[in-house]
Amino acid sequence: MILLIKLFLAHIIGDFFLQPQKWVKEKEKMKLKSPKLYIHVVIHLILMFVLLWDITLWPIIITIGISHFIIDAVKLSLQKKKTKRLWFFADQALHIGSILIAYFMFVNSDFSIENYLTEQHILLITCLLFLTIPVSIIMKTIFLKWDITALTEGNESLEDAGKYIGILERVLVFTFVILNHWEAVGFLITAKSVFRFGDLKESKHRKLTEYILIGTLISFGIAILIGLLFLSFQ
Repeated sequence: MILLIKLFLAHIIGDFFLQPQKWVKEKEKMKLKSPKLYIHVVIHLILMFVLLWDITLWPIIITIGISHFIIDAVKLSLQKKKTKRLWFFADQALHIGSILIAYFMFVNSDFSIENYLTEQHILLITCLLFLTIPVSIIMKTIFLKWDITALTEGNESLEDAGKYIGILERVLVFTFVILNHWEAVGFLITAKSVFRFGDLKESKHRKLTEYILIGTLISFGIAILIGLLFLSFQ
């Protein structure tokens, strides 16, 4: 496992600490013609050799190095200004995946998906996924009966900010519940109430106050319920 950690450490250092922003801009502009792309890959290779310090592990190092170059090359070739954020996350996910695949191919050849994807893990993944988009859609459907457009007019917020805040708070509440840290759930509710107090005070609308309160209680309630259900299956 320490070997896998070192491989991830090499990736973090190479991609985020030893890659100046001007290199990134040059690569985006020149794409495969940029010398910085090849220097970047060489830096990753050197980092892996230094951190692993075992010449017999050269197959895994070379495999990860080649895959890193291919992933970066594909990203630079297909990335557009509008898809830059999407390609960043896809790029990192592919790099992590290539490291895992190379590790289990060359180091842990006895790898079996059944040993890692247990019933408990599947249940945990299911609960977490349910608390994201599905619950957001459920809550949006519930609130279709109320139109608060007039109440929030002139008080614009970031696009989809409410959805992401809801997802984060539900995941946090679920995590605190399954770890038996109920005090953290109370702290989260208190923190959200403090941030929301200004909005409720300034709006002076009872309907908006009720709308926010109902949304908060439903969001926290679902997260707590899913957390308790998860624990009941342990």
